[in-house]
Amino acid sequence: MDNQAQIQLLIDNAPRDGKTPQLVAAIAPTLSAIAQQLRYSQYYILQSLQENWVLTTLSNRANPKLEKRVIYAFPRLQDVSLFSPAGLDPQMVAKHIPVIQILFQLVALETVDSIVFFETPGTTTNAIEIGRSDLQKLIQQSLKQHQNSSIPPNIA
Repeated sequence: MDNQAQIQLLIDNAPRDGKTPQLVAAIAPTLSAIAQQLRYSQYYILQSLQENWVLTTLSNRANPKLEKRVIYAFPRLQDVSLFSPAGLDPQMVAKHIPVIQILFQLVALETVDSIVFFETPGTTTNAIEIGRSDLQKLIQQSLKQHQNSSIPPNIA
């Protein structure tokens, strides 16, 4: 499924409250632009049986008190068990998720600092990290532009 179809699905599944579909449409170009930097249209995310995404806490080698919490996104199912010991846990399942949905969810995951998208099957050397705070800033800019463009010029 291409990015446009994924965005349309996100809009179609948004609550029909009179605002949310328009807000999703307003941030769609931002989500699409980021998704275009990634190689795959869907990735595998390791989840618990309750569908909670598995977090990995990384520590800075030079300063172990510096930590960040990431979610790994794998290009193929077999990559999950190759690079994550949790992938072998019977209480965990890897689920393929459209990239637009992953990015959209990242914004709301306050316990997550970033998602690391592995871009080359079979290796972890080629990865793209998308930070939640960076994504939130881009989305805020999109929403601000949308708000400014939706105000009629002759409002006064």
